[in-house]
Amino acid sequence: MRAEILFPHKSVHALAGLREPKWRELAKRVATLPEDHPDSLAFCLMMIRQCGCLDCNPDRYKALMGCSACAKRNIAGFKGPDENLFKAFKQARGEIVKFLESEELAQAA
Repeated sequence: MRAEILFPHKSVHALAGLREPKWRELAKRVATLPEDHPDSLAFCLMMIRQCGCLDCNPDRYKALMGCSACAKRNIAGFKGPDENLFKAFKQARGEIVKFLESEELAQAA
């Protein structure tokens, strides 16, 4: 089994059966998008933050489980309402869009 360093787009589909219908709809939609789509990037950024991927390393139990299992465990065990997850997604999406726009401006200059 190969573990990723950061939450990979291919693991999004593993989250599509969790939580409330609105969450499942978001996960299913993002799973069908290309990995470089802004919503895919935002979802992965949200999950990187949610799962603590920046602190993960190959020797940790989380890494040994694999990203899909770690993410499923994290989302299934999330104590807050789904609205908090959507808020985190919207925040991440705003950051991604802002970054992409700044990159476009930098390349145009």
